Amino acid sequence: MITGASSGIGLSAAVALARRGDQVVLVGRDPVRLADAAAEVRDAAGTLPASFRADFAALDDVRALAETLRAAYDRIDVVANNAGAIVLHPATTVDGHELTIQANHLASFLLTVLLHDRVTRMVVTASGAHRWGNLDPRDLNRSLERYVPMRAYGTSKQANILFAAEAARQWPAMLSYSFHPGAVRTRFYNENRLIAWGMKRAPLLRGPEKGAETLVWLATADPALLVNGAYYFDMKPRRPYAKASDPAMAAALWKASEQAIG
Repeated sequence: MITGASSGIGLSAAVALARRGDQVVLVGRDPVRLADAAAEVRDAAGTLPASFRADFAALDDVRALAETLRAAYDRIDVVANNAGAIVLHPATTVDGHELTIQANHLASFLLTVLLHDRVTRMVVTASGAHRWGNLDPRDLNRSLERYVPMRAYGTSKQANILFAAEAARQWPAMLSYSFHPGAVRTRFYNENRLIAWGMKRAPLLRGPEKGAETLVWLATADPALLVNGAYYFDMKPRRPYAKASDPAMAAALWKASEQAIG
């Protein structure tokens, strides 16, 4: 199951996995783009994948999605928590959370909490942008104060890495990994002028297929070759910045996330 599968890294991963013969399930927010993505997977691999709509800005959507998936599948080999957003202006969700931290972390946390007993492996799409993170587990809405879009985004990516590491400790039966896909030319970047401004000045941008490469590898590699809870870049473990590798911070985020999702 791949969230954020309507385009970019998620769609490229879905195509690659479907071509391997894997049964893929797509999750996205926009029903039209989700249907187009499913058709693209079908055209590439010969089988139309199942697809489910959910808006991660509403936690009730995530709860309904988890209920639907539990009814449909008694086993999920891999959950790829790939959905992501960058928000250019401060915004609060219907659940009362800063939109970036909910869309990029809390919704994935909730979905995995509700499914983890059926999941063998989790892969979280993080980012090197975690270096700009300023996570405070005591106040997950802290980014709303003097809002800076890239700081809010970096904070959510910091949370992604901490989540995967703490999941390995909390749920040892479920393998957990996070990864940095690199600077990828995707719809996500093209439609966010703040990122696009910097990306246009970058000498090299990866295509989404290259960005998805580590996701596909983490989803399919022999676990003996992987480090549970680790952060990867280009199919190699990397040590994230200290702010995303502190076990105490990871444990505090876990408790704060539990409280945030109720």
